[in-house]
Amino acid sequence: MRIAFFDSKPYDKTWMEPLAEEYSHEIKFFDYKLNADTAVLAAGFETVCVFVNDTVDADVIDALHRGGVKLIALRCAGYNNVDFKAAYRKIHVVRVPSYSPAAVAEHAAALMLSLNRRIHRAYVRTRDNNFSINGLMGVDLNGKTAGIVGTGKIGRIFIDICKGLGMKVIAYDPYPDNGTDIEYTDINSLFEKSDIISLHCPLTPETRHLINADSLSRMRPNVLIINTSRGGLIDTRALIDALRSRAVAGAGLDVYEEEEEYFFEDLSNEILPDDELARLLSFPNVLITSHQGFFTSEAMQAIAEVTMGNIRAFERDEILANEICYMCGSTCRKTAGEKRCF
Repeated sequence: MRIAFFDSKPYDKTWMEPLAEEYSHEIKFFDYKLNADTAVLAAGFETVCVFVNDTVDADVIDALHRGGVKLIALRCAGYNNVDFKAAYRKIHVVRVPSYSPAAVAEHAAALMLSLNRRIHRAYVRTRDNNFSINGLMGVDLNGKTAGIVGTGKIGRIFIDICKGLGMKVIAYDPYPDNGTDIEYTDINSLFEKSDIISLHCPLTPETRHLINADSLSRMRPNVLIINTSRGGLIDTRALIDALRSRAVAGAGLDVYEEEEEYFFEDLSNEILPDDELARLLSFPNVLITSHQGFFTSEAMQAIAEVTMGNIRAFERDEILANEICYMCGSTCRKTAGEKRCF
């Protein structure tokens, strides 16, 4: 298979190249993100490999289809950037459903702990030989209530971490697993009762701006909000207003609503044109990381293995266990035991 690999970084090559060689795939790395302007670069390739900030809308899919692309291989779990209606019966789409849920859960815990104890501010101070601890006071997390939105693999690991810290845990999920000891509640009760709110759910039309002006008004004034899932779960402007008015105590964000042009890039010599991102970065009680929750050696190895395995299965006409499509769960052919969605 000839693979056009978009939005590539040096660490992608480190993990992907050995497996591509092992599987006899020809891989071409492009620094560019996939979008309507760059889709032409995939002409003549059977597969494109994309990440979270690549654009895979109807125009891009049509261009890829005209260029002979047969498979879109997502090297991530999320797929809100893919227009599945446009892809159906044109290009198959596979993903990496799970690589290291512990990596993301642990990063969420790191954001929670660092934000609460002001570690990011303390680090900057001591680097300047300022050893004052004034303004760095946190709270004991032991005995506090953590509200977890989404109880998939990542959410459950984060629940275990919170329980290990002695926290009370409540959770919301539209599809609760009643076979566990997780204490479920409705979303509004979670907003009202939680000292920490951590988001571990996918971005869908139903969850977009789950955190908004109304939900923020329901929260405790000392609440910390953690998001390691997708930026669109939070209405950024509403969060800024809540932070400015001290309606919430702080936010730890590994994702951002408009991150596509900024995250994973070195913009240290440029003026940031995004006013809302710049405003968030100005708050002392906001801690932002650049979508690095997944970034462990174990996760990168798993992503490479599953991605290349998906491509090899397609090449060999084997069952595409990780394929997803517009009709999955209803009249998709895989529902009837077929190898592929269409």
